[in-house]
Amino acid sequence: MSDREGAGEIIFEIARVGDVQRVAAIDVATGVEVVIQAPANAALADVRALALKKLEKALAGDEDAPPPQRPGKLV
Repeated sequence: MSDREGAGEIIFEIARVGDVQRVAAIDVATGVEVVIQAPANAALADVRALALKKLEKALAGDEDAPPPQRPGKLV
């Protein structure tokens, strides 16, 4: 399914809130949790795959990287 072969257990929590579904992916070993939102009619396999990719990115530490340099001033 992904690069996480042999990795720990992942828990998915899916809750429908109106026309939106909230999908949380939690890595059991580390406790890291990510959340995405998708349309309520989106395919389950697609939203799980998206949440898993976001979790993999969070576990890789990419979210701590500084933003790329852009013109302008950060206020």
